[in-house]
Amino acid sequence: MKYTFWAYGLIALGVAILVGLRFVNDLTTTSEADYYLTKEVMQASMLDSIDYGVYRRYGDVRIIKDKFIENFIKRFSEGVGGSKTYSIEFYEIYEEPVKATVIVKTGTGSFQVTSDQVLDSGILTTLSGIVETKYQEDCVQKGICNEY
Repeated sequence: MKYTFWAYGLIALGVAILVGLRFVNDLTTTSEADYYLTKEVMQASMLDSIDYGVYRRYGDVRIIKDKFIENFIKRFSEGVGGSKTYSIEFYEIYEEPVKATVIVKTGTGSFQVTSDQVLDSGILTTLSGIVETKYQEDCVQKGICNEY
């Protein structure tokens, strides 16, 4: 009888370890994939939403806010799988100087450990991006810029 309890204990321990490993693996994989996807989508969306008419006329780098949001959502939805639910929030979208902050929220799914316990955690990915240029305003105003 003593060995039977040891066997049940080892089986229960093995199941708990497998559930824990699967939960941690899903958590870290989702977090890393969300970060890199958000980073790439933000860069591409910012460059796609630059207002080139204003840039050609005045030399100011400016984005169109609505176009940035549209491009971001379109590209992000193309890059994710359909197995998770995502929530995207936009903060601090400035047209000039160009800056945007995006928060992507997702869950890892729920894992039922016992009949009473359910493991579920959310992943929050926050990313801010700016557009930099090599344009030097001081030398243009003074007229001392080198033409290449």
